[in-house]
Amino acid sequence: MPPSVPSLPRRVARTLRTSLFAQVLCALVLGIVVGKLWPDTATAFQPLGDGFTRLIKTVISPLVFCVVVVGIAKAGDLKAFGRIGVKALIWFEVASTAALVIGLVAANLVGPGKGMNVDPSSLNAAAVDQSTGGGQLPSTTEFVLNALPESFVGAFAENELLQVLILACLVGAALLHLGHTKVPKILPAIDQAQEVIFTVVGFIMRLAPIAVFGAMAHLVGNYGLGVMKTYAKLIVLCYVAAALFVVLLALALRMVTGLSLWKFLRYIREEMLLALGTASTESVMPRVMQKLRRAGARDDAVGLVLPTGYSFNLDGASLYLSIGTLFIAQAVGVELSLGQQITVVLVLMLTSKGMAGIPGSAFLALSATASSLGAIPAGAVALLLGVDRIMDSMRVVTNLLGNCVAVFAVSRWEGALDIERAKKTLDGEETAAPDDEQDGGGEGDVEVPVAVTPAPGIPTQKPKEPTPEVG
Repeated sequence: MPPSVPSLPRRVARTLRTSLFAQVLCALVLGIVVGKLWPDTATAFQPLGDGFTRLIKTVISPLVFCVVVVGIAKAGDLKAFGRIGVKALIWFEVASTAALVIGLVAANLVGPGKGMNVDPSSLNAAAVDQSTGGGQLPSTTEFVLNALPESFVGAFAENELLQVLILACLVGAALLHLGHTKVPKILPAIDQAQEVIFTVVGFIMRLAPIAVFGAMAHLVGNYGLGVMKTYAKLIVLCYVAAALFVVLLALALRMVTGLSLWKFLRYIREEMLLALGTASTESVMPRVMQKLRRAGARDDAVGLVLPTGYSFNLDGASLYLSIGTLFIAQAVGVELSLGQQITVVLVLMLTSKGMAGIPGSAFLALSATASSLGAIPAGAVALLLGVDRIMDSMRVVTNLLGNCVAVFAVSRWEGALDIERAKKTLDGEETAAPDDEQDGGGEGDVEVPVAVTPAPGIPTQKPKEPTPEVG
């Protein structure tokens, strides 16, 4: 007898049970519906999203530390790691500058704020201070000093990724210098800690649908959908400009590596949907690091480029800041000259680098830009208070894709990318690397890394038995 075909309800139930993508998508839709129908009640669900983000943040710093230390030891060449860092910064600066220029050109062509004729004195400037908590962006000197750790434990306790990266580089360099005669057990211990952290990530990811539901219900319930009508022109412009930038990213990725961004999007669709639902790229960093490693990018490149990009390569934020600056200028009737617009780019190139992790950082950067120009009233920044949260989806997608493309491009530039493995992985073919267990490509599965290939001078470990997948 031919095998029976499961009924549609059973297939749907099986998909919801096994696919993280389907679970998150359903939670996203349900959150929007609840937020629209019961806005007062929906805002109470915010702790669900915040709690998930806090859980993820607890593992980001130790994960980055382990991946970078093992990556340096595995590469066996600290100079190569330094080259990766320099090339990453070059790529970041070119990409973020391109995003700023695209934003300015789009805002000049469309003029989203023209005709609004807003009186700056009628705006509530105090609302901006409330949104930013009275904070300010660090100066260049402060930014550099803040990147240097004051204590080993403090860097992890405060989740300062740049400080953790510096500590990881120092520890990795020390392991290479001492070799197996002095520290025969340190690298295996860090490798095993990495496995534990990835397993913890798998446990936390099971809560992703609940987090997405809570975050979306709060967003829609608190801000409503009516704001989209008021700022429709600005919202559409930002999303179209972001789409154009993503197309440029796709072309750059194809030219540099020969890989398809659209296949990569399908490959990380679960993480992308989760980032959209929680409005946070940090919530998916551990999973994205896993998938980039599985797609052929070397550990040291992934461990350095991706976390650094969270501070230096905010392409979506750069787009939004350049468009937002011209929007508020047009709204209050200020015409910016070409020289002033060049100043906008130069100022935002600096202020956007210190934005990560600062509450209301977009408004702080806009206020700093307005102050530097001297032509835009500082209170005009309040015009964007109602629409800023709607822009999160655009910023999240563009930032995440920009950093992933940077990992592939810099890895290819340094010779740290396995192109054949990357193509097979993005095509959905099962691949396996000597140091990386493959999870078979099932949706919602979590990869658990196994022993790495040690650097010269580090004793060889006996390969471990594959660890059961979690997910």
